Amino acid sequence: MDISQEEIRSNLDKDIFRLISQTADEMMVECYLIGGYVRDFFLYRPSNDIDIVTVGKGIELAEAVAKKLGRNTRITVFKTFGTAQIKYKKYDIEFVGARKESYTHDSRKPFVEDGTLEDDQKRRDFTINAMAFCLNGNRYGELVDPFNGMQDLEELIIRTPLDPDITFSDDPLRMMRAIRFASQLGFDIFPDTFDALERNKERIKIVSRERVTDELNKIIMSPKPSMGFILLDKTGLLEIIFPELTALKGAETKDGVGHKDNFYHTLIVLDNISKKTDNLWLRWSALLHDIAKPVTKKWDSKIGWTFYNHNYIGEKMVPKIFRRMKLPQNEKMKYTQKMVSLHMRPMQLVEDVVTDSAVRRLLFDASDDIDDLMTLCEADITSKNPVKVQKFMNNFSIVRRKLREIEEKDRVRNFQPPIDGNEIMEIFDIKQGREVGILKSTIKEAILDGIIPNEHDAAFQFMLEKAKELNIKLR
Repeated sequence: MDISQEEIRSNLDKDIFRLISQTADEMMVECYLIGGYVRDFFLYRPSNDIDIVTVGKGIELAEAVAKKLGRNTRITVFKTFGTAQIKYKKYDIEFVGARKESYTHDSRKPFVEDGTLEDDQKRRDFTINAMAFCLNGNRYGELVDPFNGMQDLEELIIRTPLDPDITFSDDPLRMMRAIRFASQLGFDIFPDTFDALERNKERIKIVSRERVTDELNKIIMSPKPSMGFILLDKTGLLEIIFPELTALKGAETKDGVGHKDNFYHTLIVLDNISKKTDNLWLRWSALLHDIAKPVTKKWDSKIGWTFYNHNYIGEKMVPKIFRRMKLPQNEKMKYTQKMVSLHMRPMQLVEDVVTDSAVRRLLFDASDDIDDLMTLCEADITSKNPVKVQKFMNNFSIVRRKLREIEEKDRVRNFQPPIDGNEIMEIFDIKQGREVGILKSTIKEAILDGIIPNEHDAAFQFMLEKAKELNIKLR
């Protein structure tokens, strides 16, 4: 990676770095820019997270910098941890004094004491995150790289600065971070480091579920998430943190009839959809769309392997998985449930005649999420037969066209029946109950089936006819 000292100084020629440099020199404090910002500079990735490490006086330097930035600058001090954070324009700047760390076996929380810059670099998770630029005036822009992080960047390797068994045992979340960085950056994990992941996998159990899920979300949001999940599986971590996914593994053949490996199929779907969207919850929907196949799998001697109702069973599994993962128990979960529940519907349409009624019902059930649902269904086409793929994609184009036509004609998306329960109760002088529910449902079904248009007058006449059949009399 051929980057000159001039390029480094040019990148560091920003007001905020010059101000930190000047303040550190005035206070006679050794000061370094370290970690992700340095790594991302060499990878040509933008970064707004700035980590500053000083040899002593980390909080004092932060307070002095904040004072120079002006009274509106927000600074937060965490005295317990010896850190301070400044929000300045687009930057999040964290200051910390260089330190040494030691751990007990049952906790990720280290015992901390003051240390040198090298001590601080030793405690970093990976060599590519241990590099530092000096910000002091007489050494401005000098790279300090005691663990050959630059070489690992050039060779696209994730490796720990010290013994990986110690690194991962001390803070097991680093195992998730190793896989996350490999997935985000497309790097390989160094063999010794990878072996230590396998040896220390059980240590992940002491990490809070929130922290594990945060890293999992970052893997899901990486350019090719399958890479991260394959590494999680190979190291044995996936079985511990997400057993429902590993249950998808394996293809089985009986009487010459086989089914695909649903684990690898799911990862292909996830990769496919990741090319189309940055919606985390749509990516989660891709990950979970077949999650119930192991529990619904059956052998039928007449038709082969079946997974009947796996979409509906999967929908019911989503809340439990979200609860355990500490994911939101709100509209995001309900959205994911809806995607899992409906993901078969467009596929069933393209395998049959695309009727207006079926399209109308799909549009009603999916409502504003119909475009996301179609994106998921297209990502679900993983056949290696290009003719078959093209046929499905052509049919999906027909479904999309029909969806537009039906929506323009019937305004079904998010529609409310033109006659509501209050009007029914008033017309027939009846109380809320079974009869009201039947009439409301009958009107809705008639509109979705195309028997009547989505208009009040047509619905009113239809309701009167149905009321006669049910012997419900006008008041």
